[in-house]
Amino acid sequence: MAPTNVLRCCQRVVGWIPVIFITLVVCWSYYAYVIELCVFTILSIGEKVVYLIVFHLSFIMFVWSYWKTIFTSPAKPSKEFNLIKSDKEQYDREERAETQQEILKRAAKDLPVYTRTANGAIRYCDRCQLIKPDRCHHCSACDMCVLKMDHHCPWVNNCVGFSNYKYFMLFLAYSLLYCLFIAATVLQYFIKFWTLCRRKSSVNCPKGDLPDTHAKFHVLFLFFVAAMFFISLLSLFSYHCWLVSKNRSTIEAFRAPVFRNGPDKNGFSLGIGKNIKQVYGDQVKYWLLPIFTSQGDGCSYPTRLVNQDVEQPNTINNSEPVKNIADGQSLPPRPLSESQNRLLGGIDQHWIDDESDEDSSKARAVQNQNVSISIDQESTKRST
Repeated sequence: MAPTNVLRCCQRVVGWIPVIFITLVVCWSYYAYVIELCVFTILSIGEKVVYLIVFHLSFIMFVWSYWKTIFTSPAKPSKEFNLIKSDKEQYDREERAETQQEILKRAAKDLPVYTRTANGAIRYCDRCQLIKPDRCHHCSACDMCVLKMDHHCPWVNNCVGFSNYKYFMLFLAYSLLYCLFIAATVLQYFIKFWTLCRRKSSVNCPKGDLPDTHAKFHVLFLFFVAAMFFISLLSLFSYHCWLVSKNRSTIEAFRAPVFRNGPDKNGFSLGIGKNIKQVYGDQVKYWLLPIFTSQGDGCSYPTRLVNQDVEQPNTINNSEPVKNIADGQSLPPRPLSESQNRLLGGIDQHWIDDESDEDSSKARAVQNQNVSISIDQESTKRST
């Protein structure tokens, strides 16, 4: 037991090395840009003020979102997904996999669980001893099950999932803008210092060129580092934007979630607009701020009706009118949160309308027939 604890402690210490490296690079970039470039190199006061204002805005948003991504704890499944004591004891005593699955199916019948393993079994974590909610996976680095797990990121030393995925996306966006702004504003001074590097001194420096000072090394490396990080971040940010538009995690992009009727890579997709709102929330004014506005509780998600689980008797929420069930959707058995109801609210419901129109036509035909009979009866009475 002791060697395991020591190894776990060493892993936690080593895990902070990438974060410390990024922190040192960011601190150096702040010094190089503010002090060496803006204070010692740029001569125009107006240019200094504009650069410093825009730089600090992007710097604050970048550091804020990075901080939230690192120190927001991954969301765990709620206690309702844990086996009760009797089922847990019976599961541990049972050696046959078929009987264990029967125990899990009985325990999961009232839970909003629609995904399965590759062979169609209930997803159960032996390490955490719980039934995994949809899109939940066990992280070996964090040693816990994480809701809507995307991946474990070494650069933030944290699991990226339901609780901090919005922060992670903003961290990528603001770091991309941070690097782009630095590279764009440093470029002209980079060119001047690069040409100056070939001179032995500043005696023969033409008018308008920069003097040969120690600032040139900071400016040269600042441009290279900003450009390098911008290129690498651009591809990563573009990939995650595509994932958000498809409502997939990195894990689901490589391995499609398996439902009762088979795997479906678009099983959780609600359309681009609703997929974005599921991550960033309903209110657009909060989208660019690293505050939690994601929809849902992380344990249940609306799914496509084509993959409705036939073994779940309460797939459709009986507490809601039928008209709230959207085309191609199946709701969790427990009542949805307000944000999840808004997710499903604006989808086309033409199939319900058609059925309602047909019922209305039949009702009107019966009513007209009854009126005709009544008129005939009155005419007969008057004639007699």
